[in-house]
Amino acid sequence: MENPLLLMIPGPTPVPEPVLFASARQPISHRSQDFRDLMADITVHLKWLHQTQNEVLILASSGTGAMEAGIINFLSPGDRVLVGCNGKFGDRWTLVCEQFGLITERITAPWGKALDPKRFRQHLEADLDKQIKAVIVTHSETSTGVLNDLETISRHIKAHGQALSIIDAVTSLGICPVPVDEWGLDVVVSASQKGYRMPPGLGFVCVSPKAWQAYETARFPRFYFDLGKCRTDAATNTTPFTPPVNLFFALQMSLTLMKAEGLSAMFAHQQRLMQATRAALHALDLPLFVPDHYVASPAVTAIAPDQVAPETLRFKLQQQYGVVIAAGQDHMRGKLVRIGHLGYVCDRSIVTTIAAIEAALKDLDYPFQVGAGVEAAHRIFKGS
Repeated sequence: MENPLLLMIPGPTPVPEPVLFASARQPISHRSQDFRDLMADITVHLKWLHQTQNEVLILASSGTGAMEAGIINFLSPGDRVLVGCNGKFGDRWTLVCEQFGLITERITAPWGKALDPKRFRQHLEADLDKQIKAVIVTHSETSTGVLNDLETISRHIKAHGQALSIIDAVTSLGICPVPVDEWGLDVVVSASQKGYRMPPGLGFVCVSPKAWQAYETARFPRFYFDLGKCRTDAATNTTPFTPPVNLFFALQMSLTLMKAEGLSAMFAHQQRLMQATRAALHALDLPLFVPDHYVASPAVTAIAPDQVAPETLRFKLQQQYGVVIAAGQDHMRGKLVRIGHLGYVCDRSIVTTIAAIEAALKDLDYPFQVGAGVEAAHRIFKGS
């Protein structure tokens, strides 16, 4: 019998059945009153999720498309930007910026370490002529499982007075607090297949009034990703181009379920999943790639096994036990595996994953105490 796969990667993530069923409805016209009513409801809920009064615009794209939109709508060729780089997705932002001819400076940290907010403050305070136009930060660095201190970094950006904050919240929106208005964030991008608990296909860009001022003078060419067009049409609850209507059905249902759960409960749930995962892996003597708990991402946990080949473990888990975890990325491929605990994931998902890891380790003659991982996760879930 074929094993049903348990998807425990940083995305796409498992989806609640009501959301899947909603996406299976017959499409409706995207120029109908029914669609306008749908979009009006979604808009209210998106602002709730982002904790903002700013517009939250919807794109038919991946998170990378939302990233590109965040660049071309608010900056111009030759602008100077700071990019925080401590993993693959910070590095990807740098590549996007360089592709568009921006003068790009990196603030770096080793993979597995958090970005140092003091370095942002130093760079921004030294910019007496206010040449820095934007600071780009990946909040939750999926490639390593690090959560950067966005609150402090954003405070330094605001103190600069001119630079925009452009934030990659692809694996933090819906997973941990991203209070857009409280932290004064200008451009926040995210994607549907992570904390939104729905299938891939939608990107989101939340835009502040300060960013809209920058839009007026930005000189990059844009058409499909022109957020000004999106904003104009969104004001009447429609879109400039044909949207993936069935994903809007799914989005409405997912946001409704999240609103019923509440932000505090959602974030506490993610913390518990992270804590249980980390406790279980520690009990199995599997080295955590991010040992410092206070910078660990509630979206994903990476391990760097030293007595078993990471890819062998990953292959065994999927082929023998039907649990899919993610490989390391770029130069860490073959050195890391990553366990996603975001999306529609519950306590049972973690216990099942840890039990499968124990079974795979046993098959691979890895020395550990059988049951130690499951017991450690159980203690977290029972609150002991």
